[in-house]
Amino acid sequence: MVELGKYNTLRVVKILDFGVYLDGGSSGEILLPSRYVPESCQEGDSIVVFVCLDSEDRLIATTQRPYAQVGEFALLRVNAVNRYGAFLDWGLMKDILVPFREQKTSMQPGRSYLVYIYVDHATNRIVASAKIEKFLDNTPPDYLHNQEVDLIVDRQTDLGYKVIINNLHSGIVYHNEIFCRMDKGARMKGYIKQIRPDGKIDVSLQPLGYAYIDSLAPKIMEALAKNGGVLPLSDKSSSDEIAAYFSCSKKSFKKAIGALYKERKISIYEDRIELNQ
Repeated sequence: MVELGKYNTLRVVKILDFGVYLDGGSSGEILLPSRYVPESCQEGDSIVVFVCLDSEDRLIATTQRPYAQVGEFALLRVNAVNRYGAFLDWGLMKDILVPFREQKTSMQPGRSYLVYIYVDHATNRIVASAKIEKFLDNTPPDYLHNQEVDLIVDRQTDLGYKVIINNLHSGIVYHNEIFCRMDKGARMKGYIKQIRPDGKIDVSLQPLGYAYIDSLAPKIMEALAKNGGVLPLSDKSSSDEIAAYFSCSKKSFKKAIGALYKERKISIYEDRIELNQ
């Protein structure tokens, strides 16, 4: 069954001058216009395509890659606003609509907004919503401690930054555990710290425990090798200096260089660390 607003692998059943028709099963044949047809395409070939709607609401395929598909969040820029709502650039020739009822505030051309892509079942059209909260936390969180997850940065709060976890749940990364830029809409990896009794989720940007120390130590060795075997950092350096070099906490850095020192790979001085020859 063809999934609207998602990637589908479909078989070529007919080749014409203006494109090829793909087998859409119960949805019928779906046109892939000639400008998107791969070179040396043959009948029987399978092609990964994104299925959306044309200007007449007919299923159509493209090999263009949107910035997000149905069921995902993305930071998208407004191209135009008219009486129907705001039209956002999502990487395809046809912009995606955010109806006025799905806007938190009036969207302005040229500005970017974090939105959720979904199929409006009343119209069977792919649309977007800036009211992202209603699409989050609708299923019980089922994560393991230290599990790696995909994050999208939502917004800053007094405690830290709200993030979207695996396009399903909201979480928070605390200010004192952030050592990199957190731009709205940015995508990054994260690790589950805990799921609290109220269901809220705490997230770390680094693996927890010794797994992170084990990954940080090689980075320090690599940096030393690139800088002639010396770095102007030590266990006496400030947290800001350490974060600028390795995007980590002072505590993690001290554990990592301590482990390297025990292995006799480095020497630690008041104002620097050095590779042992």
